Amino acid sequence: MLIGATTENPSFEVIPPLISRSRVVILKQLSTDRIKQILSRAIKLEKLECRISPDAIDTIASLAHGDARYALGALELAESLAPNRKKITSRLVEQALGQRLPRYDKKADGHYDIASAFIKSMRGSDETAALYYLARMIQAGEDPKFIARRMVIFASEDIGLAGNGALGLATNAFLAIERVGLPEGGIILSHVVIALCRAKKSRESYDAWLQARQLAEEFPDSPIPLFIRNAPTKLMRHLGYGKGYQWKAGYHQAGSYLPDEVQAKLDQDQNKRK
Repeated sequence: MLIGATTENPSFEVIPPLISRSRVVILKQLSTDRIKQILSRAIKLEKLECRISPDAIDTIASLAHGDARYALGALELAESLAPNRKKITSRLVEQALGQRLPRYDKKADGHYDIASAFIKSMRGSDETAALYYLARMIQAGEDPKFIARRMVIFASEDIGLAGNGALGLATNAFLAIERVGLPEGGIILSHVVIALCRAKKSRESYDAWLQARQLAEEFPDSPIPLFIRNAPTKLMRHLGYGKGYQWKAGYHQAGSYLPDEVQAKLDQDQNKRK
């Protein structure tokens, strides 16, 4: 029998054969009220009811971020720092504990969960949520260039042809972050996040790229139509390379610019959709 515990997502840290033979139990963050209940039991056991203020309990519960072990440790530390059995106040707790940084591992699922929430909030045009996740990432120490890169991708992936100026705006934000940095760079990111949220959305360019990649994988060596091949020599021109092609504004050659078998595949797919 194997019993193990990890603070990391087992999907990333434990090999699949072991996970498939195990029962995974997820321990989630406790609510603030639940943390207060645990603190209350500890306070009664240690007979600290007369020495700790309700505000101090609220402060410890708030700083614990759902971690009962941290809350109990904080209570013990605050009690030990209260001189001459002085009353434990919220201010004393804050002085003892300082500011606790949010839990944020740049290589684990917490990082990707917040990044995913950030992107999907912009996709859903919810600027309040997008700015909230932006602020969480920045306060946790995320590289602002990572955020800016995701916004550049978003500008084409989710806005695309519905707002061609979005890509330029996001790219300029990335360049500005490189030159300005934080904390002022947060204003720049906020500006562009709001603009991307409010922009119309289109998947047309993204879907077109997926289709092009699929066709290139399926037909990697299909012969190029003769009329759009390069014809630098007399022999090539004699063989029909570049024949009939005209270079002028608005000109379109009759027929398809695609290889015949690729065009046939597209026609077949279109007929199926009909």
